[in-house]
Amino acid sequence: MLTNQVRIIAGRWRGRKLKFPTVQGLRPTSDRLRETLFNWLRVKIDQAICLDAFAGSGALGFEALSQGASKSIMLDNTSAVVKQLKENATLLAADNAEIYQIDTFTYLKTCQQRFDLIFLDPPFNSDYLLKALNLIVQRKLLAEEGTIYIERSRKMESALGDNWQIIKEKSLGEVTAALITYRNQAPF
Repeated sequence: MLTNQVRIIAGRWRGRKLKFPTVQGLRPTSDRLRETLFNWLRVKIDQAICLDAFAGSGALGFEALSQGASKSIMLDNTSAVVKQLKENATLLAADNAEIYQIDTFTYLKTCQQRFDLIFLDPPFNSDYLLKALNLIVQRKLLAEEGTIYIERSRKMESALGDNWQIIKEKSLGEVTAALITYRNQAPF
């Protein structure tokens, strides 16, 4: 049953509500945190190529498109989630949303695209965040001057490593969110 909804907070689809299924571990980024995030990204979002690596509700990927991103690739490995993401894309006429049912790590290992903005909001009780960051660096998937948004449990140690620079960070309830970039990234 699809009783869960998330609201687009700004941009061309402001106020539109998107449905998402009840799936273990799926917890959309709150309206308040998304508002903060997209205020941080105001100068970076226009025409950005985005990756929503653990899309879930699609709140981050669709919000990016609503606020001016040129493309948003959304990944999830759960069929019910992907089905609903595609229905939401149709509802919004979001032709610039690419939605794939695939394991995020499989995608990252084979991806040839470089991204201006990557959203990483994996299940909290996993090692997925650091694993995804390592693959992004190894595969050089972050565009020069690219930014990554991470969301993690406030309890999770923030050991990102010396090469990651935290640009902005905020804790809200049990969640810590941050914008980060890779310091030693060679130009492409």
